[in-house]
Amino acid sequence: MNVILIAVIVLGLVGLISAVVLFVASKKFAVYEDPRIGQVGEVLPQANCGGCGYPGCSGFAAACVKASESGSLSDLNCAPGGQKVMEQVAAILGLQASAAAPKVAVVRCQGTCDARPHGVEFDGAHSCRIQNMTGMGETQCLYGCLGEGDCEHACLFGAITVNPVTRIAEVDESKCTGCGACAKTCPRGIIELRPQGPKGRKVVVLCNNKDKGALATKECKASCIGCGKCVKTCEKFEAITLGTNLAHIDPDKCKMCLKCVEACPRGAIKAFNFPPRKPRTEAPAAPAAEKAPQVEPQKKEAQA
Repeated sequence: MNVILIAVIVLGLVGLISAVVLFVASKKFAVYEDPRIGQVGEVLPQANCGGCGYPGCSGFAAACVKASESGSLSDLNCAPGGQKVMEQVAAILGLQASAAAPKVAVVRCQGTCDARPHGVEFDGAHSCRIQNMTGMGETQCLYGCLGEGDCEHACLFGAITVNPVTRIAEVDESKCTGCGACAKTCPRGIIELRPQGPKGRKVVVLCNNKDKGALATKECKASCIGCGKCVKTCEKFEAITLGTNLAHIDPDKCKMCLKCVEACPRGAIKAFNFPPRKPRTEAPAAPAAEKAPQVEPQKKEAQA
């Protein structure tokens, strides 16, 4: 009987000491988490796309709470949630959400099978990353879309697909959230996030070829050759710059006059979502005024 009692007492003491140790450890090594992080996480779309630049929605929620200490969320934006979600986040943190211009992905390549003939057939893994590592792909262009669909697999919203006919990735702007997952996945960097623009209108150079004009012309019929004609048409607003044999349009300076589209001899500049332009009609020439017949003056008869 004494042995059983001693065992019970020993076990009780061990349990008591363990409880005290665990209590002290929990207090000493406790990690405090602001309850607002969970509140912010609940209003986020939980897409975990990484478009915000943080590892998932939980990381973004923690960044928002930390940024609230400075009193501004201007550098933070949830692309899938948009302005509505950011307003909810700001309300939880007692701040005011700044308006952020929505962005959409743009594939800067027009190298279809007609413009950029496929000379070889890649018989390997259907991955843009792997194909890019093994060479220039199935064409001579080192900068064009490879068409293996890495961006399509990366998009969680079904906003980008590879056209089976042209072998070029295409973006459905009605589904695109501007998260940037496709742009990060593309090994050639031809996908760019651009401001959506009023009524979805924007003007973009749809080329990423940085080779010199003669070589770029040989590689693709729709390539930018760096001729600079578009730059000259936009000297007033300076929205177009030329660097490494490639033109680029600054969306913040572009006035969407479309003069550069008309000036480009290669058709490398495209205007999105503009209404069709009416053909210019030349004013009819004014009819020439009829000249009054000249009447010869009568000769005066000589007086006798």
